[in-house]
Amino acid sequence: MVPTTTERDLRLDLFRGLALWLIFLDHIPSNAVSWVTIRNYGFSDATEIFVFISGYTVAFVYGRAMFHNGFLIAAARVLKRSWQIYVAHIFLFAIYLAEISYIAHSFENPLYSEEMGVLNFLNNPDVTIIQAMLLKFKPVNMDVLPLYIVLLIGFVPFLWLLMRSPTTGLLASGGIYTLSWLFDWNLPAWPQGVWVFNPFAWQFLFIFGAWCALGGAGRLSRAINSPITLALAIIYLLFALFIAMTWHVPGLGAFVPTVVGELIYPIDKTNLDVLRILHFLSLAVLTVRLVPRNWQALKSPWFRPAILCGQHSLGIFCLGVFLSFAGHFVFTEVSNRVPVQVLVSLAGIAIMAGVAWLISWYKVIERQGGGPASGAAARAQGAKPSLAGGDR
Repeated sequence: MVPTTTERDLRLDLFRGLALWLIFLDHIPSNAVSWVTIRNYGFSDATEIFVFISGYTVAFVYGRAMFHNGFLIAAARVLKRSWQIYVAHIFLFAIYLAEISYIAHSFENPLYSEEMGVLNFLNNPDVTIIQAMLLKFKPVNMDVLPLYIVLLIGFVPFLWLLMRSPTTGLLASGGIYTLSWLFDWNLPAWPQGVWVFNPFAWQFLFIFGAWCALGGAGRLSRAINSPITLALAIIYLLFALFIAMTWHVPGLGAFVPTVVGELIYPIDKTNLDVLRILHFLSLAVLTVRLVPRNWQALKSPWFRPAILCGQHSLGIFCLGVFLSFAGHFVFTEVSNRVPVQVLVSLAGIAIMAGVAWLISWYKVIERQGGGPASGAAARAQGAKPSLAGGDR
C-alpha cells in the first residue's frame, strides 16, 4: 500500500498552520481573541487537528519511503525525525525556562514561575533537568512535542502493519485506545500525576490520520459524500455548540436534560474522549465538503501565510510557545485591555507567518546553490510540493 497521490495536499498545510495559530491564541491566558478558536464552540480544539494532520503527513512521507526503500530505511527515517523533535523539545525547554526565569526575576514577580509550572526547576534544577530529558517534566504549554515524539516512535511498527493491512492496523490502534480507557493506561509525569495528553489514547487519532493517508480516505469518500453523513455531522456540531454555550452562559444549562449531562460529562481531553473524536470527525466531514482538494483559493496569497506555517510546523510551534508567554507578559505588565490583546495576538501571528516565510526563503536559496543548473532544479522542485513538507 502506498499513498495514491504524489503531490502534497495543500489543505493539510493550511489547516495545520491555522491550528498552530489557534494553539498560540489559546496558550495566552485571559486572551479575549481566543474566543475565535474552536475550543469555545464544541468539544474538540486545535490539538485534534494538529495530531490528525501530523499522522496523515507522517504516513504520506514515510509510507512512500517504505514502499520504495523498504521497512528498515523508513523506520530509520521515522526514528531520526523523532530524535530531531526531541532535540527541538530540549532546546525549547531550555530557552523557555530562561525566558520565564528572566522575566520573573527582572520584574520581581514569582507568580510567573508558578503559573507556567517551572517552580520545581527553580527549586531543584538538577533533578528537574533529568526529568525533562525523560519527558516526565513539562512546563505549561509544552505537552504537545513530547506527545508527538512518543507517537512517532510508536508509529514504526504501525507503519509496517498499515502498509500491509491498513484495516488491521486501525483496529489495533482502536484496541489500544479502548484498553487505555479500561485499565487507565498513561505515562507518569513528574513531580506527580500523568501526561496531559495520554499517548495511549491520542495515538488513535494519529493512526487514523495515517490510515486515511494510506487509502482510508478513498474508502471513506462515499460515506463522506453521503447527504446522511453530512446531516448527522451538522446535527452533532449544533449539539456540541449548544452544550459549549452552557459553559459560558450558565442559564442555558437548565435546558440540558439531567440524563444527557450524566452521559456526556466529563468530556476528557487527556484521554481523548469519544465525544471529542466525533466532534473532530464532524468538522472534518464538513471541511472536506466545503474545501475540495482542487480549491483555487488554496493558491491565493491570503492563505499563503497559514500554509507556510503549516509547512514548517516544528519551528513555528516552538516560536508560538515563546510568543504566548511574551503575550502573557504584556497583558500582565503593560495592559490587558482588549485593543492590546488584539494587537498582541495579531502581532504574534504576523511574526509566526514572517518567520515561516523566512524559513521558506532560506530553503529556496539553499536549493539554488551554486549556479544556473541548481537554480533550474530548484524551480522544478518548486513546481511540485515536497513530500516531506514541514516534516523534513
